[in-house]
Amino acid sequence: MTTEHCSWKPRLQNLGLLILRLLIGYGIAQHGWGKMMGDMAGFAEGAVAGKMGLPYPLFFAWAAAISEGVGGILLALGLLTRVAAFSILCVMASAFFIFHGTDPWEVKELAFVYGSTALSFIMTGGGCYALDALLFCREKKDGTICQ
Repeated sequence: MTTEHCSWKPRLQNLGLLILRLLIGYGIAQHGWGKMMGDMAGFAEGAVAGKMGLPYPLFFAWAAAISEGVGGILLALGLLTRVAAFSILCVMASAFFIFHGTDPWEVKELAFVYGSTALSFIMTGGGCYALDALLFCREKKDGTICQ
């Protein structure tokens, strides 16, 4: 079977990427927004410095919150998708391996899911229904912009 018989597949794949971007981006943005609007000094001292042992706790707390908040919004929009996904992956890897490193699976599962999804978007990009496609895609030789 040639791709001519499956012309609906690229559309469904891109629709799937859109739905996943919107849902995961919204969820991650909610976590970041909660951190930014909450007790950032408490988060920095308790989580970043206390449990993770990182230097400059307030800097890393803001970096994590912005990566989640702004990165989640960018992911949902499909704008700078790979950059946003990379920043999200860094935070989720820190959460999974360091912050929740000794916790049971049920506690660190969400960081694993968000990190895995971010890794997938690094590899695939945002799809045709992303702002990246509108702003940065070049025409292919056959005249199509994105399939």
